[in-house]
Amino acid sequence: MMHEGELTVQRRAGFTGSGWGSAGVRAAVPAVAAEFLARQRLLVIAAADGDGALWASPLTGPPGFAAAPDERTVVVDRLPAAGDPLAGLFDEEHDVGMLALEPGSRRRMRVNGRARRDGSGLRVRTEQVYANCPKYIQTRTPDGDGTPEGPRTVARSGEVAEDQLHWIAGADTFFVATRAPGKGADASHRGGAPGFVRVTGARRLTWPDYAGNAMFMTLGNLELDPRCGLLFLDWEGGRALHLTGRARIDWDPERAAAVPGAQRLVDFDVERVVEVAGALPQRWTFGGYSRFNPPVTT
Repeated sequence: MMHEGELTVQRRAGFTGSGWGSAGVRAAVPAVAAEFLARQRLLVIAAADGDGALWASPLTGPPGFAAAPDERTVVVDRLPAAGDPLAGLFDEEHDVGMLALEPGSRRRMRVNGRARRDGSGLRVRTEQVYANCPKYIQTRTPDGDGTPEGPRTVARSGEVAEDQLHWIAGADTFFVATRAPGKGADASHRGGAPGFVRVTGARRLTWPDYAGNAMFMTLGNLELDPRCGLLFLDWEGGRALHLTGRARIDWDPERAAAVPGAQRLVDFDVERVVEVAGALPQRWTFGGYSRFNPPVTT
């Protein structure tokens, strides 16, 4: 069932009727989705910590580290590691959003449900399972066997450092964690040409909301709860940059018109920052940009 946040955003965006949104999303994992999941090396999960802050975190492993043993279960042979903002969270059951991304084929699927630690991994009881369109995904291919290339170190701060701002300003991909109270968590992907995420203040980032599949699950969640988490990955160097804060949808058409391809803009105010070196043992080689990426102007 769609929640009121999704319905509000759809009405405002001009999409009405029963054919839009997550109304048709099912809880079962189809066989084709299970096969896709079993091939993946990268998952991004989203959850709220004990203080209610939203975080997005990567989980990586060889093909087969994630699997669907039955239609309502996903198991992942990994947990958020020490220093990760979500480390230790799943010792108790929590809402989780999960995104499986295959950059080489520009394919992705989302799994939302309830997760709990099971030995050295996660067990997820699925509530929503669905594929997404391939728009705005840049192609990348994994290198090596995933053996860590350096020590894992963690740096925490209440503000974004200068080098991190440059990292963000040059990114072509990031991930978003949101939730709707009582409705669950969600992890989603955002992509564009380098520079599509703008640093618009000392603690503020802004990105365009491009045309997608009109489900509006991320924006719908933000309509009900502005808390939000962002994840930027250093694909070649193995670092992860986690940000948590609050996001607001700006519906001003004149402001959106100044950004190519933007249907609306999202402003994000940073509250906490965690940078983890050695977060990605698997390195990724860039292939090419999505043909759907709108141009970026300065």
